[in-house]
Amino acid sequence: MRLGFLLLFCSSLLASSNNVLIVADEFPAMEVLATRLKASEGIDSTLVKQTAIPQDLSKFSALIVYIHLKMEEPAEKTFIQYAESGGKLVLLHHSISSGKRPNKYWFPFLKIDLPEGDFEKGGYRWIQPVTIELVNLAPKEYITTHKLTYPSEITYVSSEAGGDAKPYPGVKLEGSEVYLNHVFLGPRTILLGLKYTDAKTGKTYMQDRAGWYMPAKKGWVIYLMAGHSARDFENPTYGQIVTNAVTFLPQ
Repeated sequence: MRLGFLLLFCSSLLASSNNVLIVADEFPAMEVLATRLKASEGIDSTLVKQTAIPQDLSKFSALIVYIHLKMEEPAEKTFIQYAESGGKLVLLHHSISSGKRPNKYWFPFLKIDLPEGDFEKGGYRWIQPVTIELVNLAPKEYITTHKLTYPSEITYVSSEAGGDAKPYPGVKLEGSEVYLNHVFLGPRTILLGLKYTDAKTGKTYMQDRAGWYMPAKKGWVIYLMAGHSARDFENPTYGQIVTNAVTFLPQ
């Protein structure tokens, strides 16, 4: 079968590759990311639509997904098998959003739920354009620290650990989009928290959901929530976080 034969690869081969595959349906933001990867790390990027994914994925050190609209089932299965066979799958922004609810395998694979229903009772909600703040919740992790200096200190209360509000290193992204009430159905390593204040109500939401990674059989999945437009990726701090996700070598 196409997937079974073409997605088998060696983890050491992937680690040594200097090329990433970006599968997208909106390209300006990914062109910004590709330029950054090349300039800062010498990484070449191949940008394709989900209908043009190469058959041989063995030369790619990471597969980046940036699909806003419908994710077709052949691409969905390819992404899952790529990760489970030993690949590093980097999911950006709307790769986890309500548009993926119809996909049969995607949310079970990611062990995540976007509940329907009343937002104030835990239902999923997206809001844009808004200002969001990202906070570093993982000061010992490569993705959130390598070559990074955060421009702000942001007062935050962890939605997982609780406790009192305290300052965290962070970055503000204006004109972005926030996703609220992602529900985890399995363990993962939390990287970033998000802070968002509703301009109409004045209510502030703080959720440990803006970045994480987890194992997927032989491979890994990394998710970063920000990325509404090219502007997010042009931000030097967030751009470096995404770059770190691409160069990260999980142990």
